[in-house]
Amino acid sequence: MFKLKLILALTMFLPLYNYAQDKQVIDSLPEKNTLRVTSFIIPAVFIGYGIAAGGDNFIRDLDRTTRNELQEDHPFFSVHADNYMQYAPAAAVFALNLSGVKGKHSLGDAAGYYAVSMAIMTASTRITKAQTYRLRPDGTTNNSFPSGHTATSFAAAEFLRQEYKDVSPFIGYAGYVVAGTTGILRLYNNRHWVSDVVAGVGFGVISTKLGYFLYPHLKKLVLGKEVKNYAFVPMYQQGTAGFAFSANF
Repeated sequence: MFKLKLILALTMFLPLYNYAQDKQVIDSLPEKNTLRVTSFIIPAVFIGYGIAAGGDNFIRDLDRTTRNELQEDHPFFSVHADNYMQYAPAAAVFALNLSGVKGKHSLGDAAGYYAVSMAIMTASTRITKAQTYRLRPDGTTNNSFPSGHTATSFAAAEFLRQEYKDVSPFIGYAGYVVAGTTGILRLYNNRHWVSDVVAGVGFGVISTKLGYFLYPHLKKLVLGKEVKNYAFVPMYQQGTAGFAFSANF
C-alpha cells in the first residue's frame, strides 16, 4: 500500500512542478509558442523508469512484488470506473466552457488542442505497445507497456491544467487526482504493472505539451490567416466518438 501511495504522490508532483515552471514566464509579455525543455524533464524520467523495467532489475522486481501484494490482498477486485475516468478531465474542460467558466482558449481551439494531443498520445502508445510486446500481469495480451488508460487520463489532466491554470491551479490539480486514481485502478484490476502506469503518466503529459506546441502551427497551415470563425467540437453519433469541424472564410 505504501508503494501505491508513493506512486500517487509522484504523479501529484507533476502539476506542482509545472506550476513552478509557469511562474517563470513573464506575464507582461505576449506568450510565445515555444517548447520549454525543462517542462519535459520529469515526464521523460517517468518514461525512462518504465523502459528500465524491461530488464531484470529492481524496477522489474518492484513490478512483480506490487502485483503479488495486490492480488493477495484484493484477489477479487473488479472496479472498471477507470474506463470512464480516463476521459473525465477533458470532459471537464468542455463542461466548464459550456457552463460559462471560460478557459485559456475558445471552445473550438480547446477541442483542436485536445485532438492533436490525443493523436500524438494514441500513436506513440500504440507504436510502443507493439514494439515492446510486454505481457500484461493478468496474462491476457502482450500490449501492457505503456498503460494506455493512464496515458489518456494524464493527457486529459494536462489539457485541463493548460486551459484553466490561469483561472485556478486547483482545477488542474483535481484533474491530476482523477488521472492518478485511474492509474491506480489499472494496478488493482491487474491490467498493468507499476512501470506501465508510471510510463503512461509521462506519455500522456508529454503528448499534451507537444499538442499545445504543434496545434497553432497546424491551424495556420490548414486554415491560413483568412479564416473568420470556425467550430471544432467533439461529437458522438451511432456509437462513434469524433470531432465535427466547420469554418467560414
